[in-house]
Amino acid sequence: MANTRSAEKNIRKTRKRTLANQTVKARLRTLRKKVQTAITSGDASAAQSSLREFASAADKAAKVHVIHKNTSSRYKSLLAKKIAAIGA
Repeated sequence: MANTRSAEKNIRKTRKRTLANQTVKARLRTLRKKVQTAITSGDASAAQSSLREFASAADKAAKVHVIHKNTSSRYKSLLAKKIAAIGA
């Protein structure tokens, strides 16, 4: 339990930020699954456009430190490799 007004305010801020971060992470998971589905179906053009959308969202999340920038890069790289494999 918070003992000071500033501690109470920090609790409110933390709840608000946590909710916003969870929303961003949930969107990233959804977009990543969309790319994976397109890869599984073998549709290279749909996978490529889905990857562009995911990459943009991942970069924005990394920019505001919701996820680490290397995590963003790793996801993009792995998905790009999978798309290149179905295109070849």
